[in-house]
Amino acid sequence: MRMLPSPTFDLPAVGQTLMIDADDTLWENNHLFDRAIASFVTFLDHKTHTPDEVRDHLNRIEHDRVRLHGYGLASFRKSLVICFEELSGEVVTEAHRTEIDRFTALITESPIELLPEVDTTLAYLAGRHRLLLVTKGAEEEQVRKLERSGLADYFDGVEVLSEKHVEAYLELRHRHACEAATTWMIGNSPKSDVNPALAAGLNAVLVPHANTWVLEHEKLSDAPEGQRLLTVDRFTDLRLHF
Repeated sequence: MRMLPSPTFDLPAVGQTLMIDADDTLWENNHLFDRAIASFVTFLDHKTHTPDEVRDHLNRIEHDRVRLHGYGLASFRKSLVICFEELSGEVVTEAHRTEIDRFTALITESPIELLPEVDTTLAYLAGRHRLLLVTKGAEEEQVRKLERSGLADYFDGVEVLSEKHVEAYLELRHRHACEAATTWMIGNSPKSDVNPALAAGLNAVLVPHANTWVLEHEKLSDAPEGQRLLTVDRFTDLRLHF
């Protein structure tokens, strides 16, 4: 019997640099803050503002604060305190602070919940490409989450940025000697992961998350000529492209 040749598949080129976001790309994150905010809204128990109005007010506070004070639990905790004082008209007491601290402590005490097939996908990608974790926030908190996740060994480098903007990506290109044509930023946020990376001359992959933080919402930019923008349904779909 004549043997037919095995089918061949064109695999993507190896040896690219993949910059990968962490929160809500590798593991669940924003839903933990949502739980803390829901507990805060119940605790505030405002008599005229609806829960959605309280959340909108908190969003405005955070939007104004992160530009000056950055991200992380300390900044989030302070935003809750300010929101309480502004909406209640009361000065926060030690009892109030203790309760607010309890809400934020639940975030740090929650186990790391990896998104589906993240570990096996990273194992595959790490065998073919250089992986850099590129996240933003409080450095100690982000590094601790990475350690707890069990994913640290897949990455050739870790960058915790105060903000992800064009200048930050240009600096990363220089510091890690990245060839723009073979470097990709992968994440769930149009505002932080995709648009500024494209503006810095890199390629990008959007991995949408149903619960991306509202402050990370932004209209997706088009890829400039000579660059590429991909959108995948799930993190594991990266295996089809890399």
